[in-house]
Order: sequence, then structure tokens, then C-alpha cells
Amino acid sequence: MTRRELDAAGITDPLLRAAYTRCRRLNARHGRTYFLATRLLPLERRSAVHALYGFARWADDIVDDLDRHRTTEERDRSLRRLESDLAAGLLTRAGREPVVRAVADTAGRYGIDHALFADFLSSMRADLTVTHYPTYADLRGYVHGSAAVIGLQMLPVLGTVTPREEAAPHAAALGVAFQLTNFLRDVGEDLDRGRIYLPGDLLAAHGVDRSLLEWSRRTGRPDRRIRAALVTAEAMTRRVYRAAEPGIAMLDPRVRPCIRAAFTLYGGILDAIAEQGYSVLHRRAVVSRRRRAATAAAGVLRVAGARLRARTQHRVARAGASAVDGKGPVR
Repeated sequence: MTRRELDAAGITDPLLRAAYTRCRRLNARHGRTYFLATRLLPLERRSAVHALYGFARWADDIVDDLDRHRTTEERDRSLRRLESDLAAGLLTRAGREPVVRAVADTAGRYGIDHALFADFLSSMRADLTVTHYPTYADLRGYVHGSAAVIGLQMLPVLGTVTPREEAAPHAAALGVAFQLTNFLRDVGEDLDRGRIYLPGDLLAAHGVDRSLLEWSRRTGRPDRRIRAALVTAEAMTRRVYRAAEPGIAMLDPRVRPCIRAAFTLYGGILDAIAEQGYSVLHRRAVVSRRRRAATAAAGVLRVAGARLRARTQHRVARAGASAVDGKGPVR
């Protein structure tokens, strides 16, 4: 499948093909929900999406350093090297790191605003030192760079049937909705890294603070105050999903099944969190294989329908053009 995707995208340089393949593997390994949805995209657009995801994943892994072998200063230096490599790569469509070569090529092919990458790396750098966000307004500044810009980077790749600026707020909102979902799902894991992404004022409104979260994580015991805060955070996240949803209809019809599948699967994580009693401090909520398969199957049907409609419209357009040229049937 990788070869077909690269061929369809017109990527012929062996070094560049290897870079895109690296990004695809990162997507497949770490972004199961996202990767499944990407399989519903037209072949020629998948490599670009893998490149955007691969670069974001690479930067995120530098910051998180899951093995905890590197100090904050060492991670900061690695992130700055990546930033420097990207800045040069965006100008030359090259780069030392494979993920940089791929994302720089994608940015050039689709005319993606370079400032979006700067905003993303700024939020990644915040993760090195910022451990909590006192208010949702503070958190919005972070998620603009960590999530909203991902939606905006994707928009030129996906294509729209409306002016791009009309679809942009919805694309940004969808990126934020996915990120807020991750925050809810990963409360326990993030706490282990010393971070709390749920807004401090939301937690405080229910009598929750870091020490209570750490106690629950450590003992495995639930607390009604934590549950109430998580219910509020879920409702907040669902409001962002509702703001994002109208943008799906603004996209190229051929990519809508992919985005609809991602929308459904990520929303399914919220459903799983609720079904498991908001026990995110003690176990990771996941969408069942059955639901993932059903969503994928529905997406495949939507893809087939979109392709059939596109072929029908093409035939009608050709018939109309032939008639205008005097080549249509004599009546």
C-alpha cells in the first residue's frame, strides 16, 4: 500500500519516498485511530497526512522522552535542533531528519503556512516547563499550537468546496476537540509525567487539585469530586465537537468519509470514558474493535458512494460539453 500511495502522490525520489514511509510507520504505530481514518482518504493524499502526523509525533516524542533518559535541557536542545532543521527544510524542501524532509516537501506541495509549524513547536516547548494551566483561556493558547494548527495544516491537503477561510475555524476546532479528548483519556499518564492539562479553574470548581488526583492515581480509589470534574470536562469537549462538525460538509466530498470516521472514532473515546465510569486515572479508555470495524466499514461505504457520485458528475459534465460542441446525440 505504501508504494501505491507514493506513486499516486507523484513522489519519485528514493530518499523522499523513504522519508514518507518513515512517517507512515509512525502513524501506524502510534496513531491507531488516526491511521485507520487515513486509510479512507484518496491514495494521492495519504502520504501528506502521514508526513504531518509523523513530524508532530516526532516532536512530541522528543518532549515526552518516555524512557526518561534525558534531562529537560537535553530535550530542549533536541527540540531546537529539530526547529532549526525544519526552518531550513521549509525553504529548501530538504532536511537532515526523514520526518523533516517529508513534512517540508508536503508544505511545499500544498502551500501550507510556515507559521503553523512555528506555533506547533512553541507549544511543544511549553511542555518542557509548563505543568498546568490555571484557566481554560490559558489552555486555549497551548492547544492552538498543539492541535488547532494541525487542523489548519490539514486543510490544504484535504481540499474544500467553500472558501478555505470559511472552513478554517471548523478545522481548527476539530483539532482542538481531538486534543481535548486525548487530555481526558490520558489524565493518569500525563499526571505520571507531572502534567495536568485539565484547566485548574474547572478542577477547583469541583474541589479537585493535584494532590487529590495523585492520591487517586496512587491508590486506585475513585472520588466523586474527580468524577464531577471529568463529566464537566467531557461536556466542554463535546461542545467543541459540535462547533467543528459543520466543517465536514465544507470539505472535498472524497475526503469527508475519512474526517467523519475520525470524528466518530474520537467521539467514541468520550463514550468509552463515560461507559467506564470516568476511571481515566486508573485505566485507559479505548474504542472497542467492533466499533472501530463498524466505523471503518461505514467509511468504506461512504468512500464508494463519493466515488460513484464523482464518476456520475464527470460523465454528466462530459456529456454536456459534448452537446455544446455539437458532438452530442442528434435529437
